[in-house]
Amino acid sequence: MKRILVSTALAVAAVPALAADVGVSISIGQPGFYGRIDIGDFPPPVVIYRQPVVIERVPVGVVRQPVYLHVPPGHARNWRKHCRRYNACGRPVYFVQDRWYNDVYVPAYRERHEHHRDDDRRPGKQKDKHKEKYKDRKDR
Repeated sequence: MKRILVSTALAVAAVPALAADVGVSISIGQPGFYGRIDIGDFPPPVVIYRQPVVIERVPVGVVRQPVYLHVPPGHARNWRKHCRRYNACGRPVYFVQDRWYNDVYVPAYRERHEHHRDDDRRPGKQKDKHKEKYKDRKDR
């Protein structure tokens, strides 16, 4: 009887742990994404701090390009604690404002990338790609 009770207790204790292990995939260009963003030819970002933040100094003569990151609010304030998560401790970092990311970057990113996805979904597009890929093999 004790074994059944212990087994039941362990099973019940494991259920919340299993339920909490839900994978959510959020990619760049979506609200809620945190990480490095490629500014490219997007409008200039509104940043949290004017000067880039650098945690680890780089050797003299080494110049590293700054990166733009969208991070949760507390990460920018305590960057030393969080920079490793973003692989950016030795890089100059500009933190983009959440509002700029959501109101400017996300809509522009979606517009550009939805256009490309629509092209790939065109009827016959996949067949054309397949034909092009194997066209050279026929000629041999």
